[in-house]
Amino acid sequence: MSLFHLILVALIQGITEFLPVSSSGHLILLPALTGMDDQGQMIDIAVHVGTLFAVMLYFRADVGVAANGLPRLIRGKVDTQGAWLALLLIVSTIPVLLFGLVLKVTGFDAHLRSVVLIGWTMLIFGIVLYWTDQKGKLTKTAPQWSIKDAVTMGVWQALALIPGTSRSGATISGARSLGYAREDAAKLAMLMSIPTILASGLLLGYEVVGDANLALAKDAAIAAVLSFIAALFALSLMMRLLKSVSFTPYVIYRIFLGIALLGYAYS
Repeated sequence: MSLFHLILVALIQGITEFLPVSSSGHLILLPALTGMDDQGQMIDIAVHVGTLFAVMLYFRADVGVAANGLPRLIRGKVDTQGAWLALLLIVSTIPVLLFGLVLKVTGFDAHLRSVVLIGWTMLIFGIVLYWTDQKGKLTKTAPQWSIKDAVTMGVWQALALIPGTSRSGATISGARSLGYAREDAAKLAMLMSIPTILASGLLLGYEVVGDANLALAKDAAIAAVLSFIAALFALSLMMRLLKSVSFTPYVIYRIFLGIALLGYAYS
């Protein structure tokens, strides 16, 4: 894999993973529109690991709270803030695990990589993000996160297994529809990404563990570092911008890209 291709994949994944514009959709579009070879699952794992470390570093205080509460949760005690947060993160991950299992077992996931589908999901869920962001109240904060809201947002997150939907975009849409303020909606969506990325990374890792070699491992290490840097930058920028702007800039990008993809696909 050329260094240019490696950098391109890492930057696309790193920048788009946490922005509500769909990282999976962009990664599928790269070979579909340019003729480049697919980067393969090993590189997919590497760039996801990079973004995982980025979000864990950015929200390290909350991650630390949840990590400290996890042992108590395992012992069946939900009597601390950390144990409660760990429980909510686990609950919110269940829908995406179940939906992902269904797609994998049925083999339907292989039919979800078309430019037409990504064009429609980019457009439709861009409009959904705009509607929920404009109509949603700004009354709830992250500390008010409940079991019911975690399940609801988990279902929204599961929809993002359809390429072009955007995991962060769908989860933020769910949070805004529930009345969470923009920064809090984004924060919860990012925290929910941690167990989700970890689960998908472990699954992909299990599938390719026997195919690893030294050259591929070197490429993967480069991709992980680059995606970490890009993801940390993009995440920091988005969280700062949310103090003064809405999600409308991302909606505009999604709508224009969706229309362009549909025009390309149907021409």
